[in-house]
Amino acid sequence: MKENIKAIVVGAAGRMGIRIIHIIRETPSMELYRAIERPDHPSIGKDIGEVIGLGTLGIPLSEGLKEKGGDVMINFSNPTASLESLKFAGETGLAIVIGTTGLNQEQMEEVKALSKNVRCVLAPNMSVGMNLMFRIVQDIARVLGPDYDIEILEAHHRLKKDSPSGTAVKLGELIADAVGRNLSQVGVYGRKGMIGERTKEEIGMQVVRAGDIVGEHTVLFGGIGERLEVIHRAHSRDNFARGAIKAALWVVSQPNGLYDMQDVLGLKK
Repeated sequence: MKENIKAIVVGAAGRMGIRIIHIIRETPSMELYRAIERPDHPSIGKDIGEVIGLGTLGIPLSEGLKEKGGDVMINFSNPTASLESLKFAGETGLAIVIGTTGLNQEQMEEVKALSKNVRCVLAPNMSVGMNLMFRIVQDIARVLGPDYDIEILEAHHRLKKDSPSGTAVKLGELIADAVGRNLSQVGVYGRKGMIGERTKEEIGMQVVRAGDIVGEHTVLFGGIGERLEVIHRAHSRDNFARGAIKAALWVVSQPNGLYDMQDVLGLKK
């Protein structure tokens, strides 16, 4: 592994960007190289350390992807900015970690095409625990089979823009694949009114937005006489930030291609 990996954080003054920079400062093999925000951010030009409570770091909060240099970008901002970062990474030879959720199908196809020439980790959830949950729920679904109803419940803070969460959608896709279904055909997002009996094939998706909930996901397998629940609760954003740093340290030494946290953690079968 290369020593002193230089990281560029996009969305540096956002909720995730702040925690990522804090974790970078705790990581001996990585250093903050640049901090980037949208052009109209009120703190552009100020020292990023002073902006986020770390004292003077000598790194100004800058706008745009103009300057070359660095080893890896980390972006948790929004789909449009993430695609711009991915294109810039391809032009400049940077590796990139994208934790942004809410990408539509067209944007995902663009990510796949661009990442043929970029070292890219894309994951809706960087948490080690959640990525273990991704694997576990597939095995449970295969064993329990069609006799158990499947429901996914997720809760996040009131400021989250996309719904359901990218993590919940990923859980649904993995479980649907494990039982031979297609989430786009069997997913049911919320229920209201006289909807009739639940079908055996459907996978329910229920959403809560309230307060400052960092992130909670529950997969419920309901059978006759029993139910099994697998739950992951994030207590702070630091676990996502630590996962992103782990991904960044890993991806810089990989060949070009699109990876996820299952690759980073060695969880793929």
